[in-house]
Amino acid sequence: MKAGTRRGCGALPLCIANRAGVIVRTAGVLALLALAPLPRQAEAAGLPEGLPKLPSLNEIVQRDVQSGLALNGYDPVAYRLEGHAVAGEPAYEILHQGAVWRFVSAANRAAFRDAPEIYAPAFAGFDASAVAQGRAVDSNPQEFAIIGSRLFLFRTAENRKRFIADSSLQRLADGQWASVSESLTR
Repeated sequence: MKAGTRRGCGALPLCIANRAGVIVRTAGVLALLALAPLPRQAEAAGLPEGLPKLPSLNEIVQRDVQSGLALNGYDPVAYRLEGHAVAGEPAYEILHQGAVWRFVSAANRAAFRDAPEIYAPAFAGFDASAVAQGRAVDSNPQEFAIIGSRLFLFRTAENRKRFIADSSLQRLADGQWASVSESLTR
């Protein structure tokens, strides 16, 4: 094995990094942690090693920052097929717009892969009533409505009820979305 360097290892007693990965010793056990190659984008930006690929400017879907899951792991296709939020399975995942989407079946995953614009929630999954007010607010994937052919998510049942009752809010949200999406940290 070629010599490595001690980088990004913090206070670990033994941590040597080389092209193959990082060798770490904790509690007397040696482990080789494979390093994924750095995205060129991260190298160019001078970002620390090991960070995920930076999203492109059009990747704004709401996702859990710790897990990377869109819709907290709920299947976006199931909203239409089942009529309620259904948790997806790790066996049926796809990466889309910088987030991991889960599905209950391979058929649902294929449907989303072939037409994500049909199944992905409006306003990147942010609370539709908040978007109408010019704000991006996280939503609760169990609070949803399908209006026409679009899936809308909401933070609360009250926001959902108000949005459904007042059709002008959808037009207002559509008009506000461009400026709201520009304000999102990407």
